[in-house]
Amino acid sequence: MTTNSSVQVSVLGLGAMGSVLAGALVKAGYATTVWNRSPKKADDLVAQGAEAASTAGDAVRASRLVIVCLLDHASVHEVLDPLSHDLAGRTLINVTTTSPAQSRELAAWAAHAGIAYLDGGIMAVPHMIGQPGSSILYSGSADVFHQHKPLLDLWGSSTYLGADAGLASLYDLALLAGMYVMFAGFMHGAAMVAPAGVTAGEFAALATPWLTAMTGGFQEFAAVIDGGDYAVEGQQSLHFSNLDDLLAASSDQGISTDVVAMVQRLIQRQIDAGHGEEGFARIIESIKQPG
Repeated sequence: MTTNSSVQVSVLGLGAMGSVLAGALVKAGYATTVWNRSPKKADDLVAQGAEAASTAGDAVRASRLVIVCLLDHASVHEVLDPLSHDLAGRTLINVTTTSPAQSRELAAWAAHAGIAYLDGGIMAVPHMIGQPGSSILYSGSADVFHQHKPLLDLWGSSTYLGADAGLASLYDLALLAGMYVMFAGFMHGAAMVAPAGVTAGEFAALATPWLTAMTGGFQEFAAVIDGGDYAVEGQQSLHFSNLDDLLAASSDQGISTDVVAMVQRLIQRQIDAGHGEEGFARIIESIKQPG
């Protein structure tokens, strides 16, 4: 019978995220070897029951499953390139933040070296790992994903997106795009009301339930986009979505209009192309085809 304690896993990289990932494995009873350029970062994990490796090579040779959570794509190659022979025949799960192209390059490098490869995109901050709301996206080897899913599920909800190793990163960055634009919109709103003596905290109390409710529109927009007909009934037209009043009010408050002007440009391009009576979802065409 296979138990967690009989499964050996090595974690390379003990930054804020890597340390939490490794800690979850130790807590679950996995025989965990850890390595970091700065050895002191392993002390707390060793106190919890992990084994510290003095070199990355020692960490790789200690386990059949190797998890990498380093600074960036270049760091992964810097650490692993000299160890390709040691990694041959082993499994590598890379949760370092990379671009889709970089993830695909690493998958090709791993295949050439005889390494089973799975790429991961972590949709969580360190304190969320192992808690409700933590989600990690994976792409690459389906065999690796399904074989190690019980381990992966310790960190959060695990979703497999397909054999293309770049998909996890692509989804990760696409979701972050939505998050950052939303955050920027909130900050624009907070800046608008600040001259009236409204604190950001007071504004957040109103913005949070409002924006949360508005996310329900994603599926409605998605249905229109996937249907390919931006003229279906029940939509807010692009003419009605004109943001000139919002831009003017922002200027009157003495703040930058950069955030809202970006959306207005997307709207105006579709209006100028003769689509003003069609729905707001049509701005995706402005995004798909940069001016």
